Amino acid sequence: MTASHANDPLDRRIEHAMSLLGPLAERDVPLAPLTTYRVGGPATILVRPRCLEDLHVVADAVGATGLAPLIVGRGSNLLVADAGFAGIAISLTEMSSEHRFEGCAQVVAGSMVALPQLARRVVAASLTGFEWAVGVPGSIGGAVRMNAGGHGSDIAACLVEALVFDLRTRRSGWLPADRLGLRFRGSDLASHQVIVEARLQLAAGDRESSERELNEIVRWRRERQPGGQNAGSVFVNPIPGELAAGELIDRVGLRGMRLRTASVSDKHANFIQGSDGGRAADVLELIELVRARVAEQTGFVLRSEVRLVGFDGVANDESPGVQV
Repeated sequence: MTASHANDPLDRRIEHAMSLLGPLAERDVPLAPLTTYRVGGPATILVRPRCLEDLHVVADAVGATGLAPLIVGRGSNLLVADAGFAGIAISLTEMSSEHRFEGCAQVVAGSMVALPQLARRVVAASLTGFEWAVGVPGSIGGAVRMNAGGHGSDIAACLVEALVFDLRTRRSGWLPADRLGLRFRGSDLASHQVIVEARLQLAAGDRESSERELNEIVRWRRERQPGGQNAGSVFVNPIPGELAAGELIDRVGLRGMRLRTASVSDKHANFIQGSDGGRAADVLELIELVRARVAEQTGFVLRSEVRLVGFDGVANDESPGVQV
C-alpha cells in the first residue's frame, strides 16, 4: 500500500480501489454462485480480468489500497464465510480457457481450462498421462496451485512450468515445476500469485485404451462420490495410498451425520454437503467437529483441503492462496 493511503479508513480505500479499477470492478457481488458449495456472502469488490493487462490494473489497485486479494477459479475447493470477503476478489472466469498442442506431446493450457475437458481432448489427440484429471472438477490454475490429483497421479507428474503473474511485483514469468514447491495437495504458491497458463509434458498413447480408462474413472466416481453442493474430498488422506480420511470418518461413525444445514455424505464420508439456503458456518463447524472426533478416537489429525475465506480468526491448514 502506498504511504498516502496506509492509514485511510476501509471505506476510503474501497472507493479508491473502485476508481483505479474502473469498469473492471463490481461492488458487493455474491461469491456463492462462483463456488461449488454455493454458500457464503459477497465480495466487497469483484473483478473479472480477461488478460495480463487487466491483471496489471488489479495489481495497481491492490498495491495502492492494501485490500486483500482473493483469486477464484472454478470455486471447487472454496468455502466463503457468510459475512463474505472484505477485499478484492479476482474471478478468473474470463481468463483463457483455451489450450494448444506444442512440440513433442506438450500441451499449453490457460488457467480456466476445465480439467475433465482437457483430459478428454488430450486423449482424443492420442496422448496419455492426464486421464486421471477427467474426474477432478477444477481448473488448470487450481490444479497447479493445489497439485490436484487422483487415481494414482497428480499434475506434478506432467507439469513442466507455469506462467505466473505476481500481484505484488506486477511481473509475470514462466516458473519451472521444481520451483513451485509442489507436494501432496499443496504448493508454495502464495495468495498474490496468479496462474495464467501451464505447460504439460504428456506421452504418445493409444486412444482407445485411454478412452476406456476415462470411462472407468467416470464410472468409479459416479458410483462412489456424491453430487450436489460440496467441494469434493474435504480432508487429505493421512497416509496416501494406505489410509484414507473417509475410512477414518467411517470408523468413528460419522457417515450421514447432519449439523443444521450441513451433513457428512452418506455416500462418501470424506464429502461434506451444503444445502440450498444453507450457511457456510454450518459447513465449517461440521468440518471441525469431524476433525476433532477423528483425532480424539484415532489419533490422526486430518488436514483439510478446503480453502477458507473470510472466517475471522480461523486459519487455513496451509497457504491461503485460492485458485480452484
